[in-house]
Amino acid sequence: MIDKLEAIKGRFDQVSLALTNPEIVRDNKQFSKLSKEYRQLEKIVKSYDSYMKVLDSIAFNKEVLESGDEEMRELAKEETEELAQQKIDLEESIRNLLIPKDPQDEKNAQLEIRGGTGGDEAAIFAGDLLRMYMRYFENKGWSFSVMNETPGSAGGFKEVVLEVTGDDVYGTLKFESGVHRVQRVPATETAGRVHTSAATVAVLPEAEEVDVDVRDADIKMDTFRSSGAGGQHVNKTESAVRLTHIPTGVVVECQEGRSQHSNRDIAMKMLRSRIYEAAVRKHEEAIASQRKSLVSTGDRSAKIRTYNYPQGRVTDHRIGMTVYNLDAFMNGDIQDMIQALQFAENAEKMKMGS
Repeated sequence: MIDKLEAIKGRFDQVSLALTNPEIVRDNKQFSKLSKEYRQLEKIVKSYDSYMKVLDSIAFNKEVLESGDEEMRELAKEETEELAQQKIDLEESIRNLLIPKDPQDEKNAQLEIRGGTGGDEAAIFAGDLLRMYMRYFENKGWSFSVMNETPGSAGGFKEVVLEVTGDDVYGTLKFESGVHRVQRVPATETAGRVHTSAATVAVLPEAEEVDVDVRDADIKMDTFRSSGAGGQHVNKTESAVRLTHIPTGVVVECQEGRSQHSNRDIAMKMLRSRIYEAAVRKHEEAIASQRKSLVSTGDRSAKIRTYNYPQGRVTDHRIGMTVYNLDAFMNGDIQDMIQALQFAENAEKMKMGS
């Protein structure tokens, strides 16, 4: 492990130096790529430095125990027990950091939320999930923008698509894909009975043009008039765009932009990500057939989480984790759950030796 860490430290020093090179600073793409690598390597190098300090302290204390006076030996003995635990913790942390990352994890993402079973209440819940994620993105310092939305008739959204940009967005959000179920008394219910409804979340890695070859000849474009709640975005011209990718049958719509041109650009981004995601999913399914993944099954119809309002709890069914802070959770306090899912996936990878 030490040899591997030494090599990583060497690469980190190279990247640090490269980032001071004026030519690289001027090249946005290259600078962004190296900055990302620097941030990833920095975590490992910091842990490695701490680990080496602990090893040096253990070696020093060993000498004291062999030749120091009685008082020094007593102090060294106490400290050695503490250092031994620090050594174990750092080794565990470094092992996790060295687990090969999925190359998709670094990508930005598109987040799609759709009201599922439950009519108006499902659309309202989709709106609640959107607010929860937006609060979380703000806490993370990520940027996001609405690519497309279809409001629900009683509030919330039948469908909403966001573009999210930041560090490791897809790797953080990918565990959110699946069916989110809510149990509560709907605002639309007069008898006060608890109803169950659901919303579907899909997280797609953002596709760059180099990832997906989408030919103009394979795309059919239709235009239609934008429609929005309360006259918002309503347009007398046919500025809304529907794109159909003929080979795969993938259809996307966009009416958020102010012109047909901007809607087509946004729709193309969505289309590329959908086609790219289908290819990624195929690849994931091939891997999943070899090892059944507990966490990211890639199955969008799988019920992954239940939000129970009467009991104030949220349960993630994949890892059996329940938290009793529903209000805070719905306000974007979801990091602990996401970390637990990442930890479960890492533990799985370590077990499989991948």
